[in-house]
Amino acid sequence: MAARISRRKEPFFSPPLLSRIYNLCPYLKRLKHTCSKEGEVVRLQDITWRSIARERSYDPATWKTLDSSSAGIVNSDISSPTWTVLKILQRKGFDAYLVGGCVRDLLLKRKPKDFDIVTTASLKQIKKNFHHSRVVGRRFQICHVQIRDCTVEVSSFNTTGRHVKERETTHSSQIPTNCNEKDFIRWKNCMERDFTINGLFYDPFNRVIYDYIDGIKDLKTYAHCYSCPFIIHRRFRIAARLGLRFSCEITAAIHELSSSIMTLPKSRLLMELNFMLAYGAAEPSILLLQEFKLLEILLPFHAAYLANQTKSQPTRSSIMLMDIFSNLDKVLSADRPSDSTLW
Repeated sequence: MAARISRRKEPFFSPPLLSRIYNLCPYLKRLKHTCSKEGEVVRLQDITWRSIARERSYDPATWKTLDSSSAGIVNSDISSPTWTVLKILQRKGFDAYLVGGCVRDLLLKRKPKDFDIVTTASLKQIKKNFHHSRVVGRRFQICHVQIRDCTVEVSSFNTTGRHVKERETTHSSQIPTNCNEKDFIRWKNCMERDFTINGLFYDPFNRVIYDYIDGIKDLKTYAHCYSCPFIIHRRFRIAARLGLRFSCEITAAIHELSSSIMTLPKSRLLMELNFMLAYGAAEPSILLLQEFKLLEILLPFHAAYLANQTKSQPTRSSIMLMDIFSNLDKVLSADRPSDSTLW
């Protein structure tokens, strides 16, 4: 990574700053007509991320709720161990919601691979109420609660976020006027999540879905990302599984930052590749990797084979490897993955 950076002719931005710049595409466009490229950099360095995030995203008028029954979600779709955790937290006086990919999948009438819970209880209180549990993670601490033979991931509003040690409990003085405290806490949490479509909350007791950043709208169109360049694999995985498309801004950002995935440890790359290929979306995943010039980096033998076959057989349907992927996808799914040794 250091060698690659040293060869750059342009001023180098650290990954956190670079990801923020890509998140601010609308603001880049606004500044473009008044600043040169060098001038833009100076202007952007003077702008704080927090103030822009508030300007761009804090708008209670855009917050939406959706009755789960109108979306076709039934609580019987929630796994029994997850229900056990939700009910115990509620009985102890804490708010508890399903959040992230499981809400997304329920809206799409797909069976979630797993269920994540976020609660107003602290990690210490979660551990106190569930004897078979343990806190895991360093930067993003969560609690693994063991219910029979299943593990349920439970996070706390007080500890989720990019800088766990810097977070404090939301005080009433921090909450804007005419804003419900619970809404404000949920909004702050969803702003820290990677995709708008993963920022949806579901209250199964009141049967309400909370959407603060147009996640439902984006779910119908494209995966819109607010995160760093090191989750490109995850962007592809979600887009491939759900048949989504990227916005123009995200497409440009991926092309620019795609080589950064090689900074990930080999074990992480293998894990991410397995998530892409072993859960019923191998064919679209391969096509996305190919489109963004990543296949030749991650799977060079596959890339060389496909490139060679494409020259002699222009139609993808006639390529044996893609036929194999396509047929495998028909028998695999998020809850029925193949063994990783296949890859």
